[in-house]
Amino acid sequence: MSNDLEWLLLRSSNSFMVKGLPEGPIFSREPGNLTNIHSHKYSGLANSKVIDISDNNGNIQITTRKAKASPHAVKSAKAITHVRPRSGPRRALGVAATSTAGRGYRPDLRKTKRFIKGPIKPWWITRHVAIGSRATLDAAALARTSALLAAQKEPKAAPSKKVRGKKAKAFGLA
Repeated sequence: MSNDLEWLLLRSSNSFMVKGLPEGPIFSREPGNLTNIHSHKYSGLANSKVIDISDNNGNIQITTRKAKASPHAVKSAKAITHVRPRSGPRRALGVAATSTAGRGYRPDLRKTKRFIKGPIKPWWITRHVAIGSRATLDAAALARTSALLAAQKEPKAAPSKKVRGKKAKAFGLA
């Protein structure tokens, strides 16, 4: 079945759709959808080439689906790359960049504009993560990777409250 026909069948009714407001955007929870937007471009179900970045017991797992694999193949239709948490954010982003944009896999996702939150700044990505001169970055894959890295970090402890006013004078701190 072609990708377009699959999308026509899935677009109006599928179990991964998240409808908020009647006039707002429709989001999706489907595996392989990096931006969580319900559209044909980002769909993990209706595309033959899919990139899925997920958290697997503390490891970051990057899964790509082989485009020409048989629809009945389960295990051999996917290529899986694991990044350990102790490898650090630079290696995780480098692996995400080489496994997607560095190999020319899904070039339509390269121009996705999405704000990258977390420990990685956009200027750092454009200067340091590009592998070779021909590689451009898959912004959606890097955004998902940096979000997973930020979620895996332990939160900082809250700072202790400072004593002010009469309490500070009573303890001789003022």
